[in-house]
Amino acid sequence: MNEKILIIEDDERLTQLIITYLSRYNYQVLSHSRGDSAEEIIYQQSPDLIILDVMLPGKSGFDICRDIRANYTGLILIMTANDDSIDEILGLEIGADDYLAKPVEPRLLLARIRALLRRKESSTEKSEHHELVHEELIFNKLIINPSNRTATLNQQLLDLTTSEFDLLLFFANSSGQILSRDHIFNHMRGIDFDGTDRSIDAKVSRLRRKLLDDPDNPHYIKTVRGKGYLFCREAKRGEID
Repeated sequence: MNEKILIIEDDERLTQLIITYLSRYNYQVLSHSRGDSAEEIIYQQSPDLIILDVMLPGKSGFDICRDIRANYTGLILIMTANDDSIDEILGLEIGADDYLAKPVEPRLLLARIRALLRRKESSTEKSEHHELVHEELIFNKLIINPSNRTATLNQQLLDLTTSEFDLLLFFANSSGQILSRDHIFNHMRGIDFDGTDRSIDAKVSRLRRKLLDDPDNPHYIKTVRGKGYLFCREAKRGEID
């Protein structure tokens, strides 16, 4: 079955351009133009990926992203005319998987979509593999279950987005190793790190908060200055304090 993509954008010309272009590559593309009724459409259609404009009539794309993240497990690519990095960080902080500034170059949009869908497919395959190899990954009070894509801390279920769980699982499977931003970026986005993109730092910051990690003295995800990040392993798989 072809992946379903929902475009939430009030610029009709841009919407039709994207629909025409993506349809050539066998994506099933739907559209909606208002923010205040977008959530109902999202839950009705259950798209694999949402292309979400920020400036929408009735409700902003940021508010939509924030409000649906607890229940929508698909991918969200935020699109905005504002190329300010603050907007990018905000979008990623509230659960977006990627960010693209207008004007949108169709080939770049296609590349981002393909990278996001590839990452999700790869993550699912890895989860199925880990289900056979390790039922759970245990780090003291943090328990990660790849088979059902859940994580608990102090016996409380963590509310993680798709990309946050992917990042946590990547860290957990690489515990004890220093991971460079380039390595993480390539794994998460499927493209090379350009040296300026701050999306990985934003995702790490958000993940730390959900892990109740003190940013000044993190317990799980430590920053190694000039090198990257280190996920500390303080308990072997299958052991709990």
